[in-house]
Amino acid sequence: MPMEDSNGPLKGIRIVELAGIGPAPFAGMMLADHGADIIRIDRPQPSAAFPTDILNRSRRSIILDLKHSEGVEAVRALCRTADGFIEGLRPGVTERLGIGPEVLLSDNPKLVYGRITGWGQTGPLAQAAGHDINYLALCGALHPMGKAGEKPPVPLNLVADFGGGGMMLAFSMLAALLAVRAGRPGQVIDAAMTEGAALLAATFFNPGQLAGLDAPRGRNMLGGGAPFYDTYETRDGEFIAIGAIEPQFYGLLLETTGLAGDPDMEGLQGEPERWSAAKAKLAAVFRRQDRAYWCAKLERSDACFAPVLSRREAPHHPQHLARGSFVEAFGVVQPGPAPRYSESRTRTPALRPPGADGEEILCEAGYSTEQIASLREAGVLL
Repeated sequence: MPMEDSNGPLKGIRIVELAGIGPAPFAGMMLADHGADIIRIDRPQPSAAFPTDILNRSRRSIILDLKHSEGVEAVRALCRTADGFIEGLRPGVTERLGIGPEVLLSDNPKLVYGRITGWGQTGPLAQAAGHDINYLALCGALHPMGKAGEKPPVPLNLVADFGGGGMMLAFSMLAALLAVRAGRPGQVIDAAMTEGAALLAATFFNPGQLAGLDAPRGRNMLGGGAPFYDTYETRDGEFIAIGAIEPQFYGLLLETTGLAGDPDMEGLQGEPERWSAAKAKLAAVFRRQDRAYWCAKLERSDACFAPVLSRREAPHHPQHLARGSFVEAFGVVQPGPAPRYSESRTRTPALRPPGADGEEILCEAGYSTEQIASLREAGVLL
């Protein structure tokens, strides 16, 4: 049975997840948060980071040694009655293990087999190692980021790994599952982080767009070039974020900062050559007061303002407190499941130790008590 009685929108869907790192467990977390019963197949030596790994929350766990044929058969047995399977290994690895798409879909033609890699299952880079920064670089999303005359920055691995990777995999799993529900066969999903990151940047490929990827670094509006879309340091060494793109919002920002009427600051949205001087003036103004002062002046206004909060500060902000955006579970303060539903309830985050549900999971797959004991004795089930 699921680890929690949930009426989430994905209740009734069961997915087997081959334990991994990064985007694959993020996709599993998303699906589990929203009610799917995720069975994670952990390795005989689980990651030492497990006790506080948020990405592993809200699913059951079984430890199987896939070096044994009995372990491979157990995975096949689990997938025969599952709706989906998720893996994030290099192309060809699951085939060599004996649980590739051809095998699992022959066992269960309705199975949705989700695969996530950096470069995709095919192409000249398919077998090459890589990380978020490489995928961002190759798809054109990294090039316009940063300040004029400087190298592109090293961003956190949010865009390719989790947005273009894990989130795209979760979306595509649901799309394929809906197709199965409509009477179509199961299929294999080839999710590539490079392509997902490129898709997230689709709007910037629009010809002639001010914020387009063809704009020089430091002069594209959303990449750090505009004075009305940037971060600024305050007197106490903290930072604030300004996003006053629209003229009416920018006008309010100028009024609040006392810069309204300054010819260097007015009407510059479409004139990148004026941005550098305007940014210097805004920076000087914001450095005159502490962050708390600017919060009092600008928060809850249409000036498109927010303080730059640390991950320790963020959960305590009134907006997050009012909505319960962060929760504390298994001793860790973490982002709660999102988004919200009017009728369904997302799952309360919880963390099960690796292997905690092995016997229960195998019983559901039709294994007898004697068979389970035999697997334990042989070191297949740990």
